[in-house]
Order: sequence, then C-alpha cells, then structure tokens
Amino acid sequence: QKRTLVNRVPDIAPVVSTRALFFRFLETGLSGFGGVLPFAHRMLVERNRWLTEAEFAEALALSQFLPGPNIVNVTVIVGRRFQGPKGAIVAVLGLMLMPLVIVLLLAMIYARFADVDIVRHTFNGVAAAASGLVLAMGLKMARGVRKSVIAMVIAGVSFAAIGLARLPLLWVLAAMAPVSIGAAWFMRRR
Repeated sequence: QKRTLVNRVPDIAPVVSTRALFFRFLETGLSGFGGVLPFAHRMLVERNRWLTEAEFAEALALSQFLPGPNIVNVTVIVGRRFQGPKGAIVAVLGLMLMPLVIVLLLAMIYARFADVDIVRHTFNGVAAAASGLVLAMGLKMARGVRKSVIAMVIAGVSFAAIGLARLPLLWVLAAMAPVSIGAAWFMRRR
C-alpha cells in the first residue's frame, strides 16, 4: 500500500531497501553540500515520505543529544529504522561518499589558491547560503510547533537562551530536555 501523508496508516511503515537508502542519501549528500539537513528533510519527509514531520523532528532532537554531526546521526537513525545496522552503515556511506571526495578536492584547490580574493569571497558566499538553508528548514519545522503553545514556549525560551543570551548549548539542553520531555508526557496523558 502506498503511504502518503493524507492516507497514512501509522502502523504500516514504508519498505525501504538498502539500495534506496544508499542512493537517496548519496543524492542528498551531493545536493546539500555545506548544509545537508534541509535537503535530508525534503528527501525524507516531503519527497519519499519515509518519515512524518513529527518523526523527523524526533530523530533530529535525538541526534542533537548524541555526539557527532546531526545529519550523520539522523542518517544512522533512519538507516537503522529501515534496514537495521546494515542500513545505518549503507545510509552513512551514501551520505558521506561524494562530500568526502569533494572536500578533498576543494582542500587541494584552497591550499593552492587561498590568497586569491575571489576564492575567499566564494567561500564566504557558500557559508551564507548554507546558513540560509538551515534557517529555512528551521522555519519549515516550526510550522508543526505552532499547534502547541507549550512547544512554542519551549522553542522560544531555548532560542532566547542560546541565540540571544549566548548561554552554552549543553546547559540549555540539560535544562530544557527534562522540561520538554515532561511537557510531551503531560500532553499525551491528556
């Protein structure tokens, strides 16, 4: 049965092969060079519908607590969910293969031409574009939060603490994680 967001049956998970995991994450790794998370969101939630918006948010939230890059952690979670440990390995290989090759090539180019102004300006432009992609993905994910006043308050307090007050991320996570878990538990009990 084809699964869409409209006629989704919660107990029926899509069947995702290791081949599909590898090639979809390979494509994602190539598409989102410098800011992969928005492209992973589009691939997982919007295009392939392997995850719902809530499932993606849960995987991302868990990934932020784990050591390492968030996108790699999300990839491991998704690969493991559909094909076990083999799927996790295949998905990460797909995600990392081409960016690794590209980074090595860019490092060689940058080492040779780092003093050229156009090269420095190009890298600054790429960094700005990646920041914009991450902001756009965050705003898309926030659409689901609008339905819950408690979630909006927690998100707002977290943003203010990290973005405005410049408190360390680890402290904010240590304080807000129990609050958000308690709020989620309370909301499910109602």
